[in-house]
Amino acid sequence: MDHDAVNDRVRTLAPQVLGVLVRRGADFATAEDAVQEALIEAVRHWPEDPPDDPKAWLLRVAGRKLIDLQRSEAARRRREERAGDEPPQGPTEQSDDTLLLLSRCCHPALSPASAIALTLRAVGGLTTAQIARAFLVPEATMAQRISRAKRTITGERFDTPGDVRAVLHVLYLIFNEGFTGEISLADEAIRLTRQLAVSSAVRPEGADPEIAGLLALMLLHHARRDARYTASGELVPLDEQDRGRWDTAMIAEGVDVLQTALSRDRLGQYQAQAAIAALHDDAPSAAETDWPQILQWYDELAALTASPVVALNRAVAVGQVDGPRAGLAALADVDPGLSRWDAVAAHLYERADDIELAVRHYTAAADRTTSAAERTHLIKQAARLRAGR
Repeated sequence: MDHDAVNDRVRTLAPQVLGVLVRRGADFATAEDAVQEALIEAVRHWPEDPPDDPKAWLLRVAGRKLIDLQRSEAARRRREERAGDEPPQGPTEQSDDTLLLLSRCCHPALSPASAIALTLRAVGGLTTAQIARAFLVPEATMAQRISRAKRTITGERFDTPGDVRAVLHVLYLIFNEGFTGEISLADEAIRLTRQLAVSSAVRPEGADPEIAGLLALMLLHHARRDARYTASGELVPLDEQDRGRWDTAMIAEGVDVLQTALSRDRLGQYQAQAAIAALHDDAPSAAETDWPQILQWYDELAALTASPVVALNRAVAVGQVDGPRAGLAALADVDPGLSRWDAVAAHLYERADDIELAVRHYTAAADRTTSAAERTHLIKQAARLRAGR
């Protein structure tokens, strides 16, 4: 087994082994340290002597490392009332504890930032340095964030999965970070959501269709990644993208995953969002987009969630179906404090031929955005309208 194959294998197995140890009662932080030491041993030995059952090998070695850590003086001080015994031995478990582990990392006591960091570290297998670079913070800052997260969930029970919706929310937040530096967090979110889907599918009650809905949503959005920016890094709006650069295989997979989820007849917000994304991806051109059906899905989505972002995006769809003035009327009911409110207003006023107000809102939107690419795009839109006027 070559080193690349070993690295891929241990990255897949590490969260499963960690989940087993913690489910058996081991402290989260100590169990993670034990698994990390077992991974070092695997990288050292597997290229020359690969085991017949890699998961059992890792679990056995991690169990021994756990005993060593539990017997240390520092560990005994933290556990004065706990025995430092190895978790009960038995046959290697074939179940996947991904959902349990993700539930632990996405515990409601954690802030979204802490949950994201801990998920990427414990389940994603990224190093603290990689996570820090992805979020553009010093490694020491990220290490402190992860340490605080571990302390927060120390002592929490870990025998049944928590709220899967909390897990999906964290994975959705990771995906929305997109691509930063050497790590594509969008790719990482897709990988983790796939892992969650596989883990949940084997459970007696079956997988929550919202897991598939989120996976479909990610695939359908990520399929457009290569057309989203120019070679110089400028933002390309959806209606101006070169659709020939979209990943058709990823779109086909996303549609298939979505259709399977919808067939369960348990509609949720991620499925509805994925259906909207699928309609955009299915249109041969921007002019051929099925906006009436998109508006129907936004109505479904609005019934599922009171999110002001949904109301904002629905106003765009209303403007496409019933005209820009109707869109502006729908926008009037949306909180103007939303970051993209001015951008949507500018788009609708431009379509209504109210150029002065469109320029004003494009300028305001440029001032509010935190994305350099989006700011450049909005400034150019305002300049274009000024020149035309």
